[in-house]
Amino acid sequence: MTKLDTIVSLCKRRGFIFPGSEIYGGLSGIYDYGPLGVELRHNIKQYFWNKFVAERDDVYGMSAAILMPARVWEASGHTELFTDPLVECKICHERVRADQSEAIQEHERVHTKEKKKIEWSEPTVFNLLVESKLGASEKTAASVYLRGEITQGVHVNFKNILDSIHPKLPFGIGQIGKAFRNEITPRDFLFRQREFEQMELQYYIKPNEKVGLETFEYWKQFALDWYYGLGFRKESLRLRQHNLDERAHYAKDAWDIEYNAPFGGWKEAWGIHHRGDWDLKRHSEYSKIDLSYFDEEKKERYIPWDIECSGGVDRAVLFVLLEAYTEDEMGGEKRVVLKLLPQLAPIKVAVFPLVSNKEEIVAKAREVYNFLQKQLVTNHYLLATAFDDIGNIGKRYRRQDEIGTPWCVTIDYQTLEDNTVTIRDRDTGKQGRHPIAGLDKYLGDMLG
Repeated sequence: MTKLDTIVSLCKRRGFIFPGSEIYGGLSGIYDYGPLGVELRHNIKQYFWNKFVAERDDVYGMSAAILMPARVWEASGHTELFTDPLVECKICHERVRADQSEAIQEHERVHTKEKKKIEWSEPTVFNLLVESKLGASEKTAASVYLRGEITQGVHVNFKNILDSIHPKLPFGIGQIGKAFRNEITPRDFLFRQREFEQMELQYYIKPNEKVGLETFEYWKQFALDWYYGLGFRKESLRLRQHNLDERAHYAKDAWDIEYNAPFGGWKEAWGIHHRGDWDLKRHSEYSKIDLSYFDEEKKERYIPWDIECSGGVDRAVLFVLLEAYTEDEMGGEKRVVLKLLPQLAPIKVAVFPLVSNKEEIVAKAREVYNFLQKQLVTNHYLLATAFDDIGNIGKRYRRQDEIGTPWCVTIDYQTLEDNTVTIRDRDTGKQGRHPIAGLDKYLGDMLG
C-alpha cells in the first residue's frame, strides 16, 4: 500500500474525507468532508484569512457568486484557452490527458497485461469549464458556467469595490470559494478534483515594471512563508518558475510553490502569477464598463496590474496530512500519529475518564469536559474538545494520536482526591499533572 493509499484509508476510517455520494457509486473527482476533515479544512482557511486579509490594512475580503454569465469567461479567455489536450484509447475509449505521461503509462500497463496492442487517437482540445443553463424554459434559458476559478469574481467587481470602499493603490482583495473544472482524468485523491475550493489574493498595483517586480517578489516570499507555517519541513517545499510554454494565457510571470509528494514527486501547491492588466482590460472591453483607476496624486487614470496568490484548500489539506502522517513506536508498541500543528488539529483536547464503569470518575470527566468547552469558547482559545470513554485508555490514546489530537486529559482516582488531572502530550507521550482550576488557560497558552 502506498502512502497516498494509507492516507485515503485513514481519512475514511477516521471521518476526515469520504468519496462523494458513495452509496450511489460516487462521482470521479468528487469528495465529501467528514466531521474531522471539515474542521481541519476550516482551520487552514482561517489561517489563510488571518494572514492574507484580517491582519493587513491593505487587503479586503469578498465572496463572489459561483454562477457567472458566459460572457465573463469569453472576456477572461477561458472559453477559448482554458483547455487540456485529450487523447482517447481506441481499445476501451477511456480519455486521458495527452500531457500526463504517468496516466498514459498506467493505462497502457492494464492493456499490456491483457496482451492487447495499444492505440491512441490524435490529441484534441478539451475545454475544462462546466456549463449549465439558467431559466424556466429551454428557449429562454441563459448559458452560464460554474466558475473555473474564483479570480474573475473579484475583477468583475473592481468598479464596485472602488466606488464603495474607495481603496488606494496598492490594495488587495482576498477570497475563498468553490471552483469547478471538468477534469479529463481526476486523480491522486484531493490533488486533482472536479469540485474544489480555492483561497486567493488579487493584489492591484500601479502599472510599473519596478513596482511589479518588487511586489511579485514580496508576495512570492509571503506565500512561501505562509505555506511553511502549516507545518512543512524546509525540504518538503520549493519554488519553481514556469517555463514560457507552461504559463497561462494571462501570465507575465508565474511561479509555483511545490510539495515533494509521495506520488509523482514535486506537485503544485500554490501559484503566484503576475497577471498584468489582462483581466481588467479584457473585462473593460467586453462589458463596455470603465475599470480604470484614477490616481489622485498624479491626476491620471490607468488600468492597474494584478499580482495573484492562488492556492487550493483541498491540496493544502492533502499535503498537510501527508506531511503530518508518522509511524513510530511508543511504549514498545507501533502507532500511527498525525503530527499536525496544534492550531490545525481538528480536536485540540480529548478528555477521558480513566475507567468507564466508575460513576464518580465518569461524572467528573464530564464536568471537566463541559468546563473546558465553556471556558475555551468564552475565552476564545478555540480549543475544540472531545469526550472519549470507548475502550481502554491505551486504545483511546492511539485513536487520538491517529487523528492528530495534541493533548489528552485523563480524570482518574487522584482527581477525586485533589482536583488534578493528567495531561499527555501526543508527540512525546510525556504526562504531567495539573489542577483543574486554570486548566483552560494552561492549554490555551500551549496552543499559542
